Amino acid sequence: MAGSLNKVLLIGRLGADPEIKQMVNGKSVARLSLATSQSWKDKNTGEKEKTEWHRIVVFNEGLVNVIQQYLKKGAQIYVEGQLTTRKWKDEQSGQDKYSTEIVLQGYNSTLTMLGGGNTGGGIQNDTTQQNNIEDSSQVSNDMDDEIPF
Repeated sequence: MAGSLNKVLLIGRLGADPEIKQMVNGKSVARLSLATSQSWKDKNTGEKEKTEWHRIVVFNEGLVNVIQQYLKKGAQIYVEGQLTTRKWKDEQSGQDKYSTEIVLQGYNSTLTMLGGGNTGGGIQNDTTQQNNIEDSSQVSNDMDDEIPF
């Protein structure tokens, strides 16, 4: 069908540590639970907040490796992917079940880690090394150097 687009863009925080599984073909897949929130002021009750939860499935091997190494619960991320609905039969009831997910696979997908430091996930700074802080009177002023061109 010409003129159609299936693209989802989200910025949110992980509600749990990523789940990494091996598929039958030996490749890895990552499952993420992403929360997006919006806040507003209600005249009667004051502050209100609504959180939506999104299921994200990542099939891109490179992204799965990054997710496994760096992402933890609370990390803020930006994702671009496609909306997909899966259908399966519930083994107990025999009823059809549906799940809507954002799928990251191929070249049409992006995952970007936002924030940094110790903000609940992402790449953590190594706090085992102590920074040597010099007295400000001993620090040379780099602005006094001549311009090299």
